[in-house]
Amino acid sequence: MSGEVKRGYARPLDIRHGRVDMGHGAGGRAAAQLIEQLFLAAFDNELLRQGDDGARLPLPPLPPGSEMVMATDAHVVSPLFFPGGDLGCLAVHGTVNDVAMMGAMPLYLAASFILEEGFALAELKRIVDSMAAAAREAGVPIVTGDTKVVEKGKGDGVFVSTTGVGFVPPGRRIGGARARPGDAILLSGSIGEHGVAVLSQRESLSFDTSIVSDTAALHTLVQAMLAVPAPSDGGVRVLRDPTRGGLATTLNEIAQQSGVGMLIREAAIPVLPQVDAACELLGLDPLYVANEGKLIAIVAEDQAEAVLAAMRAHPCGAQAVRIGSVTEDAQHFVQMATTFGGRRVVDWLAGEQLPRIC
Repeated sequence: MSGEVKRGYARPLDIRHGRVDMGHGAGGRAAAQLIEQLFLAAFDNELLRQGDDGARLPLPPLPPGSEMVMATDAHVVSPLFFPGGDLGCLAVHGTVNDVAMMGAMPLYLAASFILEEGFALAELKRIVDSMAAAAREAGVPIVTGDTKVVEKGKGDGVFVSTTGVGFVPPGRRIGGARARPGDAILLSGSIGEHGVAVLSQRESLSFDTSIVSDTAALHTLVQAMLAVPAPSDGGVRVLRDPTRGGLATTLNEIAQQSGVGMLIREAAIPVLPQVDAACELLGLDPLYVANEGKLIAIVAEDQAEAVLAAMRAHPCGAQAVRIGSVTEDAQHFVQMATTFGGRRVVDWLAGEQLPRIC
């Protein structure tokens, strides 16, 4: 977008009744009007206002040895609007969280929009406004981007891709290969809300109590956790947000990366009663349902209680719990101690339980 800003087009967009047409992606007057009056108006900041093909970004003073982190994500949720969120805030939260799970502080976002001819400008503005509000709340500005239009029938309304950059201070090493036997497995709160909220809206399902998405930016929660004093090898070893594939698939990914096993306790995993009931009705396992505002942390045993306390002191981690431990296992199995007293293997997700949820 920064490279497409052209000012001086006084004719206002008809946001209420207008629709995206091919001219909005042709690089001419209509495209400039769309960008100036819709995107720039929502995302406005001095970096975006540079108006070049990219943004020149000031960096904060960084300690020597700091590293940059980059993450990118495409968002194709259906429906575009769901209880507790929409495509716009999801596009911001998803990429902010991907950067944060590396132990990094997010600095800037870029956004790319693929619009389908005929898409209502009023719905586009609603998505863009939500995206702008989420970026402002997170303190991570959208500084550049791009817009393309495809012919009617060759898209699905709107797709959004976002890229984020941030920095990691020297010496901080967080990644999926760092879990060790004996480490604690922490979870920041209840699981399954996002996937069930999206599905309930998609299928026009109604439940006795509302189920809303948990979508949220988690970078300040991560920073609070990393502020806990730790030994030189780090207290927090792995961070991951359990999105597609849910808690079960994410734990399997970490177990494979680290070459370890895991033992979790079914009774310790928080699931809201209404989510549990909805999953039972729909034949879903909440362990595999996507989340957009929760994180898993693998933490050194002697740091677990301190990190857990820091999580619980933050709004996004108020319901944080310990759900299990990392084990030594040559097969790299994730096992669960069930409420009936036995154990079962929690395997990878096979196929797709809920397509197009993020």
